[in-house]
Amino acid sequence: MRQGAAWGGGCLVRAAHTGLSWGVTLALFLHRTDLRKQEEQGELLQPLIFVLLVLCSVLLYFVVSLMDPGFVESDEEEKVGMNEEQSVMMPQFPSNVWLRRCGYCMLKQPMRAKHCQLCRHCVRRYDHHCPWIENCVGERNHPLFIVYLAVQLVVLLWSFHVAWSGLYFQQSWEWLQHNIFLLLSFLVIAIFTIVVLLLLVSHLYLVSCNTTTWEFMSHHRISYLRHCESENPFDQGVILNLWRFFCACRLVTWEKIYFQEDSDRV
Repeated sequence: MRQGAAWGGGCLVRAAHTGLSWGVTLALFLHRTDLRKQEEQGELLQPLIFVLLVLCSVLLYFVVSLMDPGFVESDEEEKVGMNEEQSVMMPQFPSNVWLRRCGYCMLKQPMRAKHCQLCRHCVRRYDHHCPWIENCVGERNHPLFIVYLAVQLVVLLWSFHVAWSGLYFQQSWEWLQHNIFLLLSFLVIAIFTIVVLLLLVSHLYLVSCNTTTWEFMSHHRISYLRHCESENPFDQGVILNLWRFFCACRLVTWEKIYFQEDSDRV
């Protein structure tokens, strides 16, 4: 049901993304670019790899936009990764760290979770709601979101080079008529390259610090961060942060890391 609702709410955005991706690709092949020249000469390897990369980026886009970002299903979700004995031995939160039931879902939020009013669900390790994928970026789909950004950036940089190879500027109306779609594609590629590059760099930085966009922007409003002596109690070093982010195949019990850091300081 959730996937159906997500598709219904974001079908126009997803259709726009798909149409734009293949429209720009078509424009690069219809004009006298390097890809068009290689195709005409029978050198099909690079054109084929380019099309496969575009296809891969589109498929990754749909996977990230339609998958569960880490919705909190029930109060038991906060005990993922803990057995019964570990759950009993878990320290209680200090009185100045306020964990609450969500006022919308009425579910007890695990640490680092936040309710998204657009998705109408609480999301584990909430990062942000991305309007371009019409879905939240959370604990389950955040790694794939970064992979998607990386693949998309490769496609955009290659497209930028290809589009530039087909542009030969002349001050004439006839030239503009024949190259208007390639020129527009070049401008779209340039804009999206800058946006995707900034997004990828910022997310890699946040991941290396084991923080999220929401925590970074709202540090002063989050109780478990505001009342913590450490600026970031979840930071375990760049290598371990990256390893756990990209290689962990299960949800993380952030309460354990939070209290472990707190006990280490004591």
